[in-house]
Amino acid sequence: MRRVLGVLVTLMLLVPLTAPGAGAQGAPIRIGVPVPLSGGNAKMGDDIAKAATLAAEEANAKGGLLGRKVEIMSFDDACDAQQSVTAAHKLLDAGVVAVAGGYCSSAAIPASAVYHDAGVAFVADASSNPKLTDQGFENVFRVIGRDDQQGPYAAGFMMKTLKAKRIAIIHDNTLYAKGLADATNAALTGRAGVQVVFFDAVTPGEKDFSAVLTKVKSLKPDVTYYTGYYPEGGLIAKQFKDLGVSGKFMAGDANNDPTFVSEAGNASEGVFVTSTPLPQDQATAKAFIDRYKKRWNQDPGPYSALEYDAVNVVLNAIKQSGSADRAAIVKAIAATKMYRGATGAISFDKKGDRTSVLYITYIIKDGKFVPYGVS
Repeated sequence: MRRVLGVLVTLMLLVPLTAPGAGAQGAPIRIGVPVPLSGGNAKMGDDIAKAATLAAEEANAKGGLLGRKVEIMSFDDACDAQQSVTAAHKLLDAGVVAVAGGYCSSAAIPASAVYHDAGVAFVADASSNPKLTDQGFENVFRVIGRDDQQGPYAAGFMMKTLKAKRIAIIHDNTLYAKGLADATNAALTGRAGVQVVFFDAVTPGEKDFSAVLTKVKSLKPDVTYYTGYYPEGGLIAKQFKDLGVSGKFMAGDANNDPTFVSEAGNASEGVFVTSTPLPQDQATAKAFIDRYKKRWNQDPGPYSALEYDAVNVVLNAIKQSGSADRAAIVKAIAATKMYRGATGAISFDKKGDRTSVLYITYIIKDGKFVPYGVS
């Protein structure tokens, strides 16, 4: 028994003591990517995961980082709060040193608490609800704007460009959609001659929105703004036209995907969509688009370039700090200034929000998203 105990003690002494997330010398540097890979938003998740993989492959083609390969670990959060927490724990168990992803705010916010407790950097690519960075977590960042930035922009477009006086707002009670709806409503409230005549929610997964739209129709809005996701957005746009609701139909940035057009059919023609610029409308993203299309034989999705940048911000932090230690990565990301990404220059403020964000409005013409105006 004494000999056995002696061997065990010897083996324990031989195990290298490394900082959390640092990994053994030569082991891959693992970056976590939580995305919806199932459910109605799986298409977006696939676009995001492919962009992350491209970023890692490009880093490895240049020799990797710190003499080690970069490896992407993707887990399905299904845009669900409970599943996102499960995915977060799986990523931590897999030894990720940082996380880049998070399409839905409803999934990203609960998961962010798990990453915070573990001291792991979390760079969100698409989660725009203000609460994500308002929590005060020093390890949480995002490369997209906030709903309380898009909301006032959308309100201004409706009032100044579309000259709307009567506005209906429809959301789906998810954190993202309700947050954008609230921010837009707040920006419209108190404006002379402007009235929000309808503010209510539909249920995600529904197919028949005639009851809500019939109510909206009776109120004769100049603009109806839908702030939820594209699976329902396309159907609502189609039924909006079929029912003959007055005014323009407008949607938030979770509808800036060709799937919206395929769901809405001819009713998508003339729909307005507020959004950060899509990759094809950013000069800085041209090289990224070419490489993405060559690698995957398809166009990037609306959030692919943002995810590509989120991963590269992490990789740049590892390079700048010279370490794959989790705490060192957090510190280096916070110090990021004017990183030149596919979506432009990236810096973060004290909350972890991107300091410079642009929103534009698209109009759908011949099934394509065409820039209408730039703010």
